[in-house]
Amino acid sequence: MNVGLSRVAVRLPAHSEPVDEILARAGRGTLERRMFTKVYGLRQSPTLAADERMEDLLAEAGAAALDGGTASLVLYGHTLLMAEGDLGDDFPDRLRRRLGLDDSRFFGVSHVNCASVLRCVELARRYLRRPESGPGEAVLVLGGDQGSVNDGARYIPGTTVSGDTAVGVVVRGGGQDGSPGHRYRYLSGAGARDARFHRNMRMTEEEVALFSRVCSELVLSTVRRAVAAAGLTPDRLDWVMPHLSNRMFWRSFSALSGIPADRICLDLIAERGHNFGGDALMALEHADRTGRLSPGDRCVLVAIGQGAYVQATVVEVVADERAAGGGGG
Repeated sequence: MNVGLSRVAVRLPAHSEPVDEILARAGRGTLERRMFTKVYGLRQSPTLAADERMEDLLAEAGAAALDGGTASLVLYGHTLLMAEGDLGDDFPDRLRRRLGLDDSRFFGVSHVNCASVLRCVELARRYLRRPESGPGEAVLVLGGDQGSVNDGARYIPGTTVSGDTAVGVVVRGGGQDGSPGHRYRYLSGAGARDARFHRNMRMTEEEVALFSRVCSELVLSTVRRAVAAAGLTPDRLDWVMPHLSNRMFWRSFSALSGIPADRICLDLIAERGHNFGGDALMALEHADRTGRLSPGDRCVLVAIGQGAYVQATVVEVVADERAAGGGGG
């Protein structure tokens, strides 16, 4: 059975905050702050105001992705523990009511950190391919964390600063030629982990340095496996939709992989930067909305989680007569 993804819905808070100010509050020195803004290219980070709630962004992203449709399952990929934000124990029931999905099952997917949202896409694909799956059945995948709840959780040493953004996408089954609502045809996926870095945010400086060296190779090998599973080679990829941690990492990836830097969609690094597990879907939505994608384009979406976890998903753009839109924040 063919599986496809809808257009991606992205919802942003009304405000953003200079990365330099976030780092200053976290007690980081001038040299590191300059590295983040000048070399890494991180300028702004979406930030919820006091009267804004992450639940509202998630509900709005979910409703936009559903576009009047329904889903038998909701998967919410998140990095932070829900208790750290404004969601609380009864969040699943509240969100299902708001989306009109009271009878749908709801599961949170975590403990793979920023790989969680693309992992949800993979789990949705497996769910839809089970023997008892009905024609046109759908799964709503949501992602989003409130990084601004704690500057300590928001700052990842030597790597990036995380913001507050929600994403939603519907994964749906269909026939060989796809079905209404498919904007991207799922081609393949691959995941990886390296348990040496299980200490996560508690890693020593030596472990952080090793993680930085190993991570590029881990991402490259995972992308190569995902691409091979789609019957492709990296040179036949049209786009990389990246984990938006920083520009330096993807310059290194480009050199290692041979994929030209202009095929890695880093447009959002300066204005939005890293937003946990939603980065790759956010980059895909931006590229589509701004007219960079054409039917037949093959895109690999990449997520990297502390821990260390990597998830890669390969999709193909499907012709869609609908006007682009409905996904912007």
